[in-house]
Amino acid sequence: MSLHTDTARRLRDGMARGVLSFPLTSFDDGGSLDPEGCRAHLAAQLAAGPGALFPACGTGEFFSLDEDEYRVVVRLAVEEAAGRVPVVAGVGYGWAQAARFARIAGEAGADALLVLPHYLVTAPQDGLVAQLAQLAARTPLPLIAYQRGQVAFTADSVRRIAALPGVVGLKDGHSDLDRLQRLTLAAPGDFLFFNGAATAEIQARAYAAVGVPAYSSAVHAFAPEIATAFFAALRDGDTDTTRTLLRDFYVPLVEIRDRVPGYAVSLVKAAARLRGHRVGPVRAPLTDPAPGDLADLAALLTRGLDLVGAGG
Repeated sequence: MSLHTDTARRLRDGMARGVLSFPLTSFDDGGSLDPEGCRAHLAAQLAAGPGALFPACGTGEFFSLDEDEYRVVVRLAVEEAAGRVPVVAGVGYGWAQAARFARIAGEAGADALLVLPHYLVTAPQDGLVAQLAQLAARTPLPLIAYQRGQVAFTADSVRRIAALPGVVGLKDGHSDLDRLQRLTLAAPGDFLFFNGAATAEIQARAYAAVGVPAYSSAVHAFAPEIATAFFAALRDGDTDTTRTLLRDFYVPLVEIRDRVPGYAVSLVKAAARLRGHRVGPVRAPLTDPAPGDLADLAALLTRGLDLVGAGG
């Protein structure tokens, strides 16, 4: 069995078993990387039983890490996972810089790579495909493309990237279900898809209806009790629990998130601090939540934990 096939199998098995964890990157109060904080947070994430770990991605503030810090973050994830779940490291910018991060991730022991949207420019479909082809030619690790922002593949482009050696899946952050359905039908049956929308639980039922039940969960980074309860309810067809958590926790969370740009990461980190995790502040250009927003977040977090019987 090839590395790509084996990793894709492990990811598929993990996606069926639990949510995909996108760990935070811990910084100290001075903004420096805090390796021990990272390690403790990773251990807590793994204890909750995610399907896979995705360190140094969007929630992990990939865009603010230098290469040395990135190496440490990925290595810590690999060490803590110890083979129990796949470790998929984020890479990004243009293909040349992404290849540098890919090499570091491979040296650190990552199993695969999530290719974050490229920097700044809007590109034609041929360029999006070429970006992945250039990276695939420069790393032995399997690649998962991430379409969000200025990256949006057509069905024909998905056929083309699925034919590239090493490209095993796609994370969708657009929530355009008409387009997504076309992409899933264009791809081979073993091509991986998962829901990567911000606060993915909001769209999870709709994604499942078009054949994409797997999803990443930012909530898992601070309240795995809530994230796993929602996953189990959705998997088991427990409509009452699903509706209650959406109405009383996830929708209010999104309403706070939408108040300020960047809160999709900042609120997650703030909530983890409220739970006593040593993750520290966000790095600029993100900002930590304002006091009023933090108070609303704390009240909502208490409510959410109570809903799943994890309060106190």
